[in-house]
Amino acid sequence: MSEWTGGSGLSDSIPPPPHQDVQGYKWVRWRVWLCRLAAVLSLGLLLVVFHWRPRLAVLARCCSCPLALADILLIRDSFDQRHVVEVLTEEMEDGSEELLGELEDNEWRDTVQLHKEEKTLLRYYLFEGLRYIWMARKGAFCRVSVLNENWTRKDLYDFQKGLSHLEQSSRRRVYGPNLIDVPVKPCIRLLFEEVLNPFYVFQVFSIILWMVDRYYIYATCIFIISVLSIVFSLFQIRKQSITLRNMAQFVTNVTVRRNSGVEECVSSEELVPGDCLIIPQEGLLLPCDAALLAGECLVNESMLTGESVPMLKTPLPTGEGRYSSETERRHTLFCGTQLIQAKGGGSAVAVVTSTGFFTAKGSLVSSIMHPQPTDFRFYQDSIKFLLLLGLVAFFGSIYSFVVLFKTDVTWLELVIRILDVVTIAVPPALPAAITTVTICAQGRLKRQGIFCISPPRINICGKVSLFCFDKTGTLTEEGLDVWGVMEGGTAGFSELVPDPRLLPPGPMLSGLACCHTVTQLQGKPIGDPLELKMVESTGWTLLEPEGDGKELDAEFGGHRVLAVLKPPSGGTTTSEAMAIVRRFPFSSALQRMSVVTVARGGHSPLAFIKGSPEMVASLCRPETVPAQFSSELSSFSSEGLRVLALAYKPVDGNTDPRTIEREEVEKDMRFLGLLMMKNMVKPESAKVIDVLRLANLRSVMVTGDNILTAVNVAKNCGMLGVDEKVIFVNATPHTAQSMPTLNFSLEEGGAPDAQTSIVTRSLYQSGFDLHLAINGESFAALCNHFPEYLPKVLLRATVFARMVPDQKTQLMKELQKLNYRVGMCGDGANDCGALRAADVGVSLSEAEASVASPFTSKTDNISCVPLLIREGRCSLVTSFSLFRYMALYSLIQFCSVLVLYTVRTTLADWQFLLCDLFVVTPLAIVMGRGGPSEELHPCRPSASLLALPVLGSLLVHTCMIVLGQLAALFITTSQDWYVPLNSTLFGVANLPNMENTSVFSLSAFQYIIMAVVVTKGYPHKKPLFFNWMFLSLLLVLFAVMTWLVLYPGPACPLFKLHNFLDMDFKMVLVAVAALNFLICFVVEVLVDNGILNCLRALRGKRQSKKQYKRLNTLLCESPSWPPLNQTLSPTEQTAIQCS
Repeated sequence: MSEWTGGSGLSDSIPPPPHQDVQGYKWVRWRVWLCRLAAVLSLGLLLVVFHWRPRLAVLARCCSCPLALADILLIRDSFDQRHVVEVLTEEMEDGSEELLGELEDNEWRDTVQLHKEEKTLLRYYLFEGLRYIWMARKGAFCRVSVLNENWTRKDLYDFQKGLSHLEQSSRRRVYGPNLIDVPVKPCIRLLFEEVLNPFYVFQVFSIILWMVDRYYIYATCIFIISVLSIVFSLFQIRKQSITLRNMAQFVTNVTVRRNSGVEECVSSEELVPGDCLIIPQEGLLLPCDAALLAGECLVNESMLTGESVPMLKTPLPTGEGRYSSETERRHTLFCGTQLIQAKGGGSAVAVVTSTGFFTAKGSLVSSIMHPQPTDFRFYQDSIKFLLLLGLVAFFGSIYSFVVLFKTDVTWLELVIRILDVVTIAVPPALPAAITTVTICAQGRLKRQGIFCISPPRINICGKVSLFCFDKTGTLTEEGLDVWGVMEGGTAGFSELVPDPRLLPPGPMLSGLACCHTVTQLQGKPIGDPLELKMVESTGWTLLEPEGDGKELDAEFGGHRVLAVLKPPSGGTTTSEAMAIVRRFPFSSALQRMSVVTVARGGHSPLAFIKGSPEMVASLCRPETVPAQFSSELSSFSSEGLRVLALAYKPVDGNTDPRTIEREEVEKDMRFLGLLMMKNMVKPESAKVIDVLRLANLRSVMVTGDNILTAVNVAKNCGMLGVDEKVIFVNATPHTAQSMPTLNFSLEEGGAPDAQTSIVTRSLYQSGFDLHLAINGESFAALCNHFPEYLPKVLLRATVFARMVPDQKTQLMKELQKLNYRVGMCGDGANDCGALRAADVGVSLSEAEASVASPFTSKTDNISCVPLLIREGRCSLVTSFSLFRYMALYSLIQFCSVLVLYTVRTTLADWQFLLCDLFVVTPLAIVMGRGGPSEELHPCRPSASLLALPVLGSLLVHTCMIVLGQLAALFITTSQDWYVPLNSTLFGVANLPNMENTSVFSLSAFQYIIMAVVVTKGYPHKKPLFFNWMFLSLLLVLFAVMTWLVLYPGPACPLFKLHNFLDMDFKMVLVAVAALNFLICFVVEVLVDNGILNCLRALRGKRQSKKQYKRLNTLLCESPSWPPLNQTLSPTEQTAIQCS
């Protein structure tokens, strides 16, 4: 079989692409020409519709056909969004078939089609940067990565000899260039797309209408503002695209090995999976994902993970097992990471496994370019609210038609007036106004050292109901101090030795000195902080080979030496130097690491293993594990100590360390003892957890550490109260010998069995005094075998221990299924998946912005979390205020126009201009300033624009607006000096007049009044006086409008106002405005304090829409949950079902 498929072939069950549905369509020539004709006849309107709805363009121009014949594909992704892509073809080189083996036996044959002239064509399409190729045998387009997804370790080692030029060329045509290409659209195309945005199309429509209506000044100002807005938007889009392209696209020269044995320099753009890459000793910035096969590499992965500590990568173990970059992370070099140094004498060798968007970096860039749609109620309700305003505009248009039809205006005037009402009722500037709020919040966060790459997530921060925290480096200090060592054996444990230097020479001391991946950079040891402390505590010295390292290899029996550990000189020590000749690095999934060492001359080869005590003990011969192992481990863990276990065994001297399998090394070990390290809780952690607790925000710990250690840290930082009980959840998976089981047991020191029911009842009667703790193994068994119990456990669990990275990600998704808004705070190393899966992910990193999460904080503690939540609440409340204000602004103007239409007049051009540009726009811009409250309030802000308080207050305010304007009109018409306007004229021809002046004067005050009424302060924002720009503007505008009403003077001709001579009347107008403000303000205060809740009482109490709240109500009413000290099986239906 050809090497193209890596020797393992492709599975018949190819994993489905991330999109759910693909439909094929073929061009129909007569339909295409018909659409072109319709586009011309509609003056391009049809093309605009096709731009907004590409699916309609496909249905109109094409007919459905099998995928094998398709020219166009209609794709529906997992978020139910539709995309149109074109099927592309590429001609393959002659001789490709022979190179790839027998056509009938090779899966590659499915990716080509023979057409006329015997040309071999590859059919494919590009979607979100990824290439999908046609595979006839599967009858589907599949990711091109399926061709190498089933490569085994043996296949990768076979590629060490290199590819031929023809192989490399053929693969490049199939896989495409090795580029993470972020398109930067030309300015003309960006302008075209921006102008065709529905918002700007509505603006263009409005401007044309105003020009026809001779509102030249206002239309010109709006045109200039729109142009400036478009230019600014284009600048930002292009700037972001260029920045992302500069970060993503990287081309360099690399050295590859050919099958002839020759090494040649090629462009990284030409790399394909299977290329043998030679990594120079001085390192390089990696342009692809590759599996390391020879040598060791010191890698800085901060660009991907935010982890600033360089990581040592070791060669991939040999064997037949399937290769996966996720499970073999310590043997995989990822695209975009900086290879600081290649170790082991000379260059390192790696085989390319992924290129382009299929790399880890490509996946992250794709997630930035094509983010997951934000499922947030505020954004969903915004569209519905605009439709509601559109409905108001519809009824207003009908009223305008009826009123204007009676005035005998021309049909052109009638149409213009009706359309004008639509442009008034639906505020086109609303999206831009909401954006200003987010920009202000983003700026405040940046000044606090929190960087955001996803601004819409800021508002989501305001609705977070649960926050998860990693432990090490997040809640606790990054560094650890060695607390003591305890040797163990068949006779039990020895006395605790506080300083490893006091240990007698032997395997325990040697294991502490050698079992690690610490390396040197410029003569200084670097590596995991825990391992650095461990090596430092022994007093041994780390040396690494210089040059080709052959002298050191000869000194240790000809073995390839990776590092040498020398005991301290002098003293009475009899320990001898040891060389590390093989490393199996730490894996979160395996919870362990191991090394193989030899003494001088290659004698006494030993294997050492270090990891979680439970895992190490399971790999040891049972008779070597002390009987007191579990009790001692529980004792140390419950004190909050980080506990590691060590074991060793002699290795057969005839075994070659370079080829020995990890599974062979890590079995039948001899238990050595325990290493205890103290990990102090950061002083800020307890304060922040207390702040979150007082704000009714649930805190959860998600860690890879021991469950007892995690519980102790949770108590120290305040997640668990000193007097609160912890119940451990123990679930076992299905095995050949036993069925799955589930058990809930109180921590040691809990009540005896006879009092179990009393304790459980008292726990629930006291509210949240009950906390569950579960480890990763039990979490997996719970998800697989006890799904009916999973929601209940998630609702009460506070500690999740021994969680591997994938389980952390799964936990985020399971919590979201319960309708929690989930936050996650971690250091970005093992938490990348969870940080991206959470609604709000915060990475504690020194980087200014990390693609590992939406938010990055430069502070090295969790004090950024309350700040982020406060800022999110402030932004959400301000967005609400601005949304309501823009809606009320439209309704004020809408009412003014309809009232004046009724009396055969309208607003003047400069009156529109004054209200829109000099009153409303500045107020909307500065409303988002001020900042969040200093405290987190227990009540979270609402995210629903269609909630009863919002709609109720808007209805009352609208009524007050109408009544106020009608009051001004009727007070005017009731005066003795009132002179009716000319009934034979309509619109601006009737200006100036008394009706217009009185209604305009009051409406101008209403714009200012509503800005004050809807702007919220306590409890989520600072009081109004902190926003000095907003307050100053309010005072200035109020003064200007008061002057315009009382002493209009020279402003009358400009604004076409009637100059009332009666000062008492003008004072009455100001008094009506003041009364309007007082009533609206009181109504708003009453609504905020729940006056409308009486309406909810009429409909009866309803269950919460959030599943976790409904479930909590059920559990609080059940004294039998959780069933303590009972062994449950999947068949028993004792769980409380959530309705």
